[in-house]
Order: sequence, then structure tokens, then C-alpha cells
Amino acid sequence: MIGRLTGTLAAKTPPQVLLDVNGVGYEVDVPMSSFYNLPALGERVTLLTHFVVREDAQLLYGFLTPEERTTFRELVKISGIGPRMALAILSGLSVTELAQAVAQQQVSRLVKVPGIGKKTAERLLLELKGKLAEDIAGPGGGAAAITHEAQTDIVQALLALGYNEKEAATALKALPPDIGVSDGIKAALKALSR
Repeated sequence: MIGRLTGTLAAKTPPQVLLDVNGVGYEVDVPMSSFYNLPALGERVTLLTHFVVREDAQLLYGFLTPEERTTFRELVKISGIGPRMALAILSGLSVTELAQAVAQQQVSRLVKVPGIGKKTAERLLLELKGKLAEDIAGPGGGAAAITHEAQTDIVQALLALGYNEKEAATALKALPPDIGVSDGIKAALKALSR
């Protein structure tokens, strides 16, 4: 019903923001991945939304990227995963990280998210298999061609060097498809130092 909101950011209290759209304040819950990338208070912002109507509440969930909203919608389709849990998953893992975890069937990555146990993680991996694969490749497809082991090693090296997950993922997307781990780390560091 409500697919997008554009307005002035009036308040930020994790995980909720108050968006002033022509004098009407919308309370929108956002994953931390979107929350950290929001502009300052008083700035204009556009959020893609997912509207949930329950017996006792009408809730809006907001996302900065279409990939986040699409992934959220895939998550809430899974039995036992409600909007709050889907938000927690997207707050704990980026869309790319979740897609990689699903592609590599990594239960250990999912159980690190608060509220996700081993059985829930296994069910998520089973239900999402094949549904998030396009997110790994991204628009260019380059990152998908790098072997999963090389990808993981490069990201782990960047995280160990103090870069955050978003910076590591961005650097990874810029790498050529056939690059090795050591060359990949060097190239990623070069790209990140610009």
C-alpha cells in the first residue's frame, strides 16, 4: 500500500526513524544497515517501504536500497520469521553477506545474529537457497566469478585490517573475476586507499 516515502528526517532512535512527509510524521523501522547510512536530521531522504497490517498494529519498515527491501520480503515469507526477525537479520548481515552465507550454506554466520538459533539458521538457508543468488553477483556479475574461498579470505583480511563490512564488500565488487587472494587483497587495499 505505501511503497515509498520521501521527506525530512525528523528523528532517529534506533531502529526507528521519524520521517516528516509534508507535515505528516511517519514512524518507520529500518535495519541498522540503512540506519547507519541515513543523512543528518533535517535532511531529505527517500525510503522504500514495506507496510504490515496486523490485528493490533499497522507498521512501516523502511530501506535505503531495493535489494534490502526485496531480501526483507523474502525473509518474511519464511514460516516463523516475522518482520522484527527479518529486520534483525538485515541489521546483522548485509544483503551480500546473507546471499554469500546462503550460497555457501554457512550456518555459523547466521547464528551470530541475535535471536537466530541453529535450527532457524538451517531453515533460513534451506528456504532462501536459490532466491538470493543474484545479489552476490550484483549488477556486473564480477564478484560471483571469484571463488567463494578467495572472496571470504579477501573480506576477512580487510576486516582484520580495520575496514568495515561495507567497505570490504565495495572493494570486493571492484575486483576482476579471476584474481587470487594475495593479489585481491593488494588490489582492494589500493582501491580503498583512494
